[in-house]
Amino acid sequence: MNKEFGKVAVLFGGTSAERDVSLNSGSRVLAALQRQGVDAHAFDPAEQPLDALKGYDRAFIALHGRHGEDGTIQGALELMHIPYTGPGVLASAAGMDKWRTKLLWQAAGLPVPAYRMLTAASDFAAVVRELGLPLFVKPACEGSSIGVTKVKTAAELRSAYQEAARHDSLVIAEQAVLGGEYTVGILGSGDDMRALPIIKIEPATEFYDYEAKYLRDDTTYRCPSGLAAGQEAAIQAQALQAFRVLGGRGWGRVDFLMDDAGNPYFLEANTSPGMTDHSLVPMAARVAGLDYEALVLQVLALAAND
Repeated sequence: MNKEFGKVAVLFGGTSAERDVSLNSGSRVLAALQRQGVDAHAFDPAEQPLDALKGYDRAFIALHGRHGEDGTIQGALELMHIPYTGPGVLASAAGMDKWRTKLLWQAAGLPVPAYRMLTAASDFAAVVRELGLPLFVKPACEGSSIGVTKVKTAAELRSAYQEAARHDSLVIAEQAVLGGEYTVGILGSGDDMRALPIIKIEPATEFYDYEAKYLRDDTTYRCPSGLAAGQEAAIQAQALQAFRVLGGRGWGRVDFLMDDAGNPYFLEANTSPGMTDHSLVPMAARVAGLDYEALVLQVLALAAND
């Protein structure tokens, strides 16, 4: 049956700041597909021209960050008429941009943390007065917590802005919501789209930074999340709405924070989730009864064109 997928390119590596994470994700996806009899081949866009994809029947996108998760590779695959995993051009581009994601979610009535856009000319003291401390400063179009700083004092805000601005011209200052960090995996398309069990993330570091995500073994992941069943179901429904508002399909992940009163605030969407041994969607899928091999096969089966 798996031969029916044809010749499959697993895209991983790439040129973004998340290259190392992508190499980890993609190598695991490739091995899982090959173990199941899929004619899958490694393809690194940083080392091979895209026109070498001609002749492939499907693409499994395991790229993260710029030029892999932002709609650009999706557009190239559209032009070559190659079905690919994950959301299309619009959803990928919107999901990569945290600012525009927030604008879309606000327009749909979904709760997001209070935020302000920063420039070098911003009144940093006024931003602190408005958002309070601590707050987070982040580049709008990076993933894996690259360039993110938790700001605890007003004096730290300018340097946090400068660090984020090294990675992106768009920089966000965001109110800290400190009642817990959670994520919801999404799987399926159309009426069959469903939310996976919610995961609660408890890092041993100051926040869920790059080190906590990929390099440490003391981050705790709770799935089941510990939320009451009714509350979890309500948040899962909101997460599905958040993903659909962006135009998501196939699979993805929506992250949210909880305040001390138990109110969720949606943070960002991930349209090409990690597939490493520390990654969240495989954890949630496992709790839902879907092992790693079955997950990658199902994601591949959902490959489509816009």
